[in-house]
Amino acid sequence: QVQLVESGGGLVQTGGSLRLSCAASGRSFSRAFMGWFRQAPGKEREFVAAINWSAGTTYYADSVKGRFSISGDNAKNTVYLQMNSLKPGDTAAYYCAAAPRFGTIRSSSIYDYWGQGTQVTVSS
Repeated sequence: QVQLVESGGGLVQTGGSLRLSCAASGRSFSRAFMGWFRQAPGKEREFVAAINWSAGTTYYADSVKGRFSISGDNAKNTVYLQMNSLKPGDTAAYYCAAAPRFGTIRSSSIYDYWGQGTQVTVSS
């Protein structure tokens, strides 16, 4: 069994920063991508960022490009999401996900493993 545990969420003012972490544990698994998604109340879950675990290539939603940065630490089995210049529109539950195979990185369907989420609230 694979577990993904997110941490680092919280309440921050507009313009502030947060760093989310996602630690993977359990049985070893093939990891093509690690990604972050978010879901605001009443909205569908949306892609935020992803990293090709072996190549280190990163991908971002247009809404966060230039403000968010995804990175990974293979030795710690951890993926990070550095979020800067936060806006009220970034308020959501943020979910870490792992994809064991390559595919459309912005589609949640390729991600087999999900964390329980961490809440990020940006006040105006």
